[in-house]
Amino acid sequence: MDSQTVSRHAAKPDAPTAGTLKPNALGVLGILFFVLSAQAPLTGIAGAAPIAVALGNGPGVPAAYLVAGLVILLFSVGFVAMGRHVVDAGAFYTYIGKGLGRTTGIGSAGLALFAYCTIQAAMYGLYGAIVSGLVASHTGLDLPWWVWTLATMVLVQALGAAGVEMGAKVLAVFVLAEFSILSVFALVTLFKGGGPEGLGLADSFSPSAALDGAPGVAVMFAVASMFGFEATAIYGEEAREPRKTVPRATYLAVAVVTGFFALVSWMLISSYGASKATAAAGEALESGDGAGFVFAPIAADFGGWVGDVLPVLLATSLFAGILTFHNSANRYLFSLGRDRLLPLRLCRLNRRHAPWTAGCVQTALAVLLVVPFALAGKDPVLTLFSWFSGVAVLAMMLLYLLTSVSVVVFFRRARLDTRLWNTLIAPALGALGIAGAIWLILANFTTLIGGERTTALWLTLSVPVVMALGLAAARVRGRTAER
Repeated sequence: MDSQTVSRHAAKPDAPTAGTLKPNALGVLGILFFVLSAQAPLTGIAGAAPIAVALGNGPGVPAAYLVAGLVILLFSVGFVAMGRHVVDAGAFYTYIGKGLGRTTGIGSAGLALFAYCTIQAAMYGLYGAIVSGLVASHTGLDLPWWVWTLATMVLVQALGAAGVEMGAKVLAVFVLAEFSILSVFALVTLFKGGGPEGLGLADSFSPSAALDGAPGVAVMFAVASMFGFEATAIYGEEAREPRKTVPRATYLAVAVVTGFFALVSWMLISSYGASKATAAAGEALESGDGAGFVFAPIAADFGGWVGDVLPVLLATSLFAGILTFHNSANRYLFSLGRDRLLPLRLCRLNRRHAPWTAGCVQTALAVLLVVPFALAGKDPVLTLFSWFSGVAVLAMMLLYLLTSVSVVVFFRRARLDTRLWNTLIAPALGALGIAGAIWLILANFTTLIGGERTTALWLTLSVPVVMALGLAAARVRGRTAER
């Protein structure tokens, strides 16, 4: 085994070659914008924070973000250590395959595709509902949500085909816009000393506050909000100096996302007052406008114009996430095609060295996931968004767990890195934290999807079923290859 890399794609040619994604296309900031857009910060705050405050541990929600960030940071240590030796657009399935065997790796590839495609479909549902409402209120043009969703699929396909640099530039604009308004609100509230009850530091970060109420629900939503940071490794082939760029982007992404969610949620609670925040969040949810819990204090500080701008930024936040997951999924398809696990046509690139065929297939999968909900007349927020976002988070957490275990096994077997903290202690602690998060998700899955127990059961079972189908396909392929 080569001591520098175990990937045939680690070399950095000056120009693209057949079957190779465009090298040297992204720096740390470019990758960071892809990661931050996957988190859809405004969507995470406006969608998850009200539920976490109302049903979780109330004012202690900011502490839940710190706990989730710590678990993700521990996971990232081993993830980055593996990334120094494996550079491949397949990321998770490649990492898992190196430690737990090719069959398990191939099975996890199906699970990764399932996670990325379902979270993207979920975002399409919420996005379509928001855009439909915005257009109707501002122009009087009242079209079904799925019209805007299908039109956006065409745009996402075009941007994905335009190349990774174009995608990074578009995402930079959207991410900076939503980050700016939330960050300014948080900083203004912080520097003026908080709301009617002050900053309430102990009310949000003390051990008693963190453990009050139902902390498991809060941690569950906090972990779900950080979905997508692992995209740093997916763009390794397209990064400048991937052994330096990917680790920096990963750690920076985890730090920025954790700090951002903790600070903004803290200042939101402070703006209401710790003693009143839980009731305010509950009232917003009961009214059917959970986002109002977030938008109201921002509008109170900056003026009524914010009420018009924030819904637009919520739509662009979702669009950025949709584009990011399109790019992530098509790179998985590309990598699987290149490794002959799927038809070789999937690794066909266009003139801009973007995965063209894989992108088309990914868009087709999005159509197949979204259209049935439209045909059935289902509410895109209460069903498509809620169901698929929940199942995607569960699938991704299982991938995190498998990756952490694989890191430990890989470095015990191949002594490429002898640092115990990086290759054993941190990954093992991360695996324990992720296992705990999975338990919390399963225990509170009905709350996460906002559905009935029967629906929650079927959605939960879909994750092991997809993994089992992937493992079965890998075994069949292995027997066929032996013949």
